[in-house]
Amino acid sequence: MNNEKTVLKMEHIVKSFYGVNVLKDVSLYLKEGEIQALMGENGAGKSTLMKILGGIYSKDSGKITVNGKEVEIKTPLAARELHICLVHQEISLVPQLSIADNIFLGSELKRGLLEDKKAMREKAREAIETLELRIPVTTKVYKLSVAQQQLVEIAKALVFDAKIIVLDEPTAAISEKEAESLFVYLKKLKEKGISIIYISHRMEEIFRVCDSITIMRDGLVVSNKRAEETDKSEVISAMVGRSITDFFGDNHPQGTEDILEVKGLNNRYLKNVSFTLKKGEILGFAGLVGAGRTELARAIFGLDKADSGEIFLNGKKINCSKPYEAMKCGIGLIPEDRKQSGLFLEKSISYNLTLLVLRKFIKGIFVNDKKRNEIIREYSEKLSIKMAGVEQHCAQLSGGNQQKVVISKWLAYGPKVLIMDEPTRGVDVGAKAEIYHLINDLANEGYSIIMISSELPEIINMSSRIVVMHEGRITGILDGKETEFVQEEIMNYAIGGKVDEKYENEK
Repeated sequence: MNNEKTVLKMEHIVKSFYGVNVLKDVSLYLKEGEIQALMGENGAGKSTLMKILGGIYSKDSGKITVNGKEVEIKTPLAARELHICLVHQEISLVPQLSIADNIFLGSELKRGLLEDKKAMREKAREAIETLELRIPVTTKVYKLSVAQQQLVEIAKALVFDAKIIVLDEPTAAISEKEAESLFVYLKKLKEKGISIIYISHRMEEIFRVCDSITIMRDGLVVSNKRAEETDKSEVISAMVGRSITDFFGDNHPQGTEDILEVKGLNNRYLKNVSFTLKKGEILGFAGLVGAGRTELARAIFGLDKADSGEIFLNGKKINCSKPYEAMKCGIGLIPEDRKQSGLFLEKSISYNLTLLVLRKFIKGIFVNDKKRNEIIREYSEKLSIKMAGVEQHCAQLSGGNQQKVVISKWLAYGPKVLIMDEPTRGVDVGAKAEIYHLINDLANEGYSIIMISSELPEIINMSSRIVVMHEGRITGILDGKETEFVQEEIMNYAIGGKVDEKYENEK
């Protein structure tokens, strides 16, 4: 990367909407061939700043300089002419059109009065091959995976010779394997001298992919550092304006009484899994993708059949072969994919929140609206759900508020044991802090929580004990009372490099 040449300067940018200051004297600098992370909570001003760069919004004041020349970017076309391209989180391709037609949509190449289809296909092919996407450019976009569609969006930028590309949450809707491929392509773009502004809340990939990290909070840039000069704790503190200790909340006392016991659970995903959960405990489950943690949660909740094994609740054997049986016993599950399995997105907050407790306020054909509204008010206030009103559709909420609705739904139902599978996935850092404090509060109230997470700092800071799984079996259980949790030790168990002697015979 050429460290001398600054290709973009956004200096003292100010923007207000209806008298509300959204950007307050913001400055951002981007070098040639640099991948710069832009981080911050929802509402920090990231999107507004990038929309000004992309010509979607106009700045109220400030200066933008591209390659040493001061410019005015008043339209997306003006941004494109300056070789600036925004790749939005929501893919904007037309499904029924081909790759080539999508790439040139609105900017078709002409030969005389007619479109030059051959030239467009050739240029589109060159662009997608740069990203090693080896698919005919005549392929209709609806036939592509989300990851492939994302690469088409980037190819679109390359066709128009983009030198500055803004990627907004590029890995939000793709698998880990597809994300790995994307990182390889980004490195190639960087080597070509293309500069990238990378918006994401995923710490692991930020530190892996980005050269520098700019952090915004409340419409201001509060930090800009080289990635190697900072760490996750410092980034989180800058984003939320408080220390890492405050971020995760206070540890709570662990109970001594076992509430849930799982003995020898087996199915095609699980191998003789046994553990206990104490009353008021947050029991963390760590492991790599495919370790069997989600499959274990599904088996306990009755979504997947167990071939053998027993489950005890308060010392009594229970039958959880169906979800409604698990619910009757007092077990709840917050799934890893809230949009697919946790919510009816096109239904209201009130509908989703009261879905599991209809029996509490429906008698025959009559609805007790007073009781229903009391439940809605109690839990929406308890979890501080930010909404326009209780009839707002869940699809219109942020990721963090969607997750709060899912949690509220289960709290209204009142389980004794709550399984949380990736409870902070896809939410911004501020919402994460709120969810962590909520989980601690629930444990203090006596709820027993199984917390599955792929983020080790989350597991380490939230759990009183940590169960580590590898290929469907438990390889170790670490107790925070006995030893300080160490990431390296957890990872050693997670990759199967170390197996506690208690579990050696359970392969």
